Amino acid sequence: MTIPSWTLLSQSILSGIFAGALYGLLGLGLGLSWGLLRTINLTHFAFAFLSAYICWQLAVVVKIDPLLTLLCIVPLMFALGAGLHWLTERFKLTPFSSLLLTFGCMGIVESLMQTIWTADPRKLESHYAEMKFRLGPLYLPIPEVLTLVLAIAISLAVWAVLRFTDLGKALRASAEDAPVAAAFGIDQRRNGFVLAGTCSAIAGIAGVCIALSSSISPSQMYTWVGVVFAAVMLGGLGSALGPLIAGIVIGVSEAVTMAVTSPSWAPLVSFTLLILILLLRPGRVR
Repeated sequence: MTIPSWTLLSQSILSGIFAGALYGLLGLGLGLSWGLLRTINLTHFAFAFLSAYICWQLAVVVKIDPLLTLLCIVPLMFALGAGLHWLTERFKLTPFSSLLLTFGCMGIVESLMQTIWTADPRKLESHYAEMKFRLGPLYLPIPEVLTLVLAIAISLAVWAVLRFTDLGKALRASAEDAPVAAAFGIDQRRNGFVLAGTCSAIAGIAGVCIALSSSISPSQMYTWVGVVFAAVMLGGLGSALGPLIAGIVIGVSEAVTMAVTSPSWAPLVSFTLLILILLLRPGRVR
């Protein structure tokens, strides 16, 4: 174990906040789908990386600004998410069955990405990567700052919709007691399509953030599963702000662990938290 300098420790904490914001953004859609639709949607990760590749393709080949690619990625992911929800609803799948189905879909999307873009890692070289703020001795890369801003804004927007709008109240009522909600005239089918599409659209936004800040490869999506699941379980199923807060806690913990020990110890943080949650609070898994 080494004792890092104050500057290195501060930079590590800042990097952990940025990484945690991405964990939270990825976990937001997964947690909403699991908590409100009772669907454990592993395809969420595949959609995120598919979006990252589409962003790379449009930015490198078509020369579109990476952020402008959201104009086509968000509607596309919304449509894919709604279509997948139609499939799970059509066959009345249980949460465990949806886990198996979406795991299979995840493999299909991975194969599709490998066929189109190969398995070689790719890095989006954009003008955003060269832009940095400086706060004293600390550096704030623009892609990571954009990710943090988007994660906070989207989480707050989802929280406001769930708490203050009729749609949000209807979704929460359906998740709590579907037969009673239907008796009061709530259109659960329509609301389910809207929520499923929105969750996938959020995955698309997270994918663009991944493309802006790191290299991408099809198999890389599996490395995100454990840490994002930990953020979702720690933050609470169906919570809008919980995954973001939990993601930042995990991100900072990993970053500090890497600063004082070895980078190989960082995954221990998220997986240990996930195991402890499953053992001590099993009621959170529904």
